[in-house]
Amino acid sequence: MFSVFTPQPVRLCDGWSRRDVMTIGALGTAGLAWPQLLQARANRPAARPKSVILLFLLGAPPQQETWDPKPDSPVEARGDMGVIRTATPGLIIGETMVQTARLTHKIAVLRACQTNDNAHSASGYFMTTGVEHQPKQVENAKPGAPNDWPSMGGIVRKLLQARCSLPAAVTLPETAANDGNLTWPGQDAGFLGRAFDPWVLHCQPETGRLEIPELTLPAEVPPARLAARRELWAALEAQAAAIPPDTRIATHAQQALAMISSPAARRAFDLESESVKLRDRYGRSRFGQCCLLARRLVEAGVPLIRVNWSRVPNTPNNGHWDTHTKNSESVRLLMPILDTAYSALLEDLDDRGLLEDTLVVWMAEFGRTPKINGAGGRDHWGPCFSVALAGGGVRGGVVYGASDKLAAYPKDGCVTPQQLHATIYHCLGIPPDAEIHDTLGRPLAVYRAEPIRAILS
Repeated sequence: MFSVFTPQPVRLCDGWSRRDVMTIGALGTAGLAWPQLLQARANRPAARPKSVILLFLLGAPPQQETWDPKPDSPVEARGDMGVIRTATPGLIIGETMVQTARLTHKIAVLRACQTNDNAHSASGYFMTTGVEHQPKQVENAKPGAPNDWPSMGGIVRKLLQARCSLPAAVTLPETAANDGNLTWPGQDAGFLGRAFDPWVLHCQPETGRLEIPELTLPAEVPPARLAARRELWAALEAQAAAIPPDTRIATHAQQALAMISSPAARRAFDLESESVKLRDRYGRSRFGQCCLLARRLVEAGVPLIRVNWSRVPNTPNNGHWDTHTKNSESVRLLMPILDTAYSALLEDLDDRGLLEDTLVVWMAEFGRTPKINGAGGRDHWGPCFSVALAGGGVRGGVVYGASDKLAAYPKDGCVTPQQLHATIYHCLGIPPDAEIHDTLGRPLAVYRAEPIRAILS
């Protein structure tokens, strides 16, 4: 097999490529002028924007019962659950991932991811920022310096917000937190400032009609009063033109006003416009309906949507994947919800022609211990776990990396959070030389490693 590589044209500072400029001269000799060239350029098909949906599975599903089962290991390691074959020859996965098994030809599995951190909040910080928490192994870590590197959502808002009418990064249906509502660090924009925080939507779309307070006018603010406020903000902005845009106090207000007055923004959250059949296909769980909402946000042009797993009532371990007790029972209760929503999301995106440009990431803060504990559970394990990626420029039917016979340590192809982040940024179309700046104005590279080239198409 061979391929022909066509380099992208080098753009000048005004957006014209050298090829465009050379074409002007050629067209001039043919009697054509600027209007024809501008019309021809306007008629070019626009590149479809890229998006990422991060499915963050709080508590961390066990790799041994999902993407990396070890059926030949001792019973105290493999547990009492079986495996099933998949659409990918030679790939087996946990027995409860029935619908996902049909779709592995669209999925790349990373079987040797590693943080070497066994604390939810500290390892979660590493996975969501690509920077190690200082120090490691700290549970109930609090947001703030020195652990204030921007989350992926914060970086995406900083780099891509200008092209978006909605916030460029949205988190739903809640932030990640330990028991006691102890919010994990690494979910905001960190030192980039509050203006670039991902938009967190606290919502319960499974309860019926989705209400988004941020898109609804308070009763005491009629449309006429809203119009007056818009005029006031415009006047204030005109006087504050000398203030750098990134630090203007009106940033959030402008976005809120734009969204409240935008029918397109409200339509993005109108789950009632979806068919009953499709809503049922995702599952009527909170996680399932949030996955459907994520697809609608992709259609609305949002580059990054993070869907956090939320508690499932009447299940062990507080309804999260933190399976310290009753690991098998928990997986059998929770996986049908995840399996249904995940498979529906991949198929729905594919049916709509969106999967090619939308990367779906199945991830968590770490994995689970290689041996079952005395309570029939698995504990925290950062040395080795699995992540799965689908769509968005990733090759399907691929397994990258391998763990040892107990799924305890990487044997080959170890993947760090820095590599995972670089791969996601690559799939979003963020250039490898992209930079952000710290509070002192110093440039900092966004990419802190190379993308995982072996899984890229």
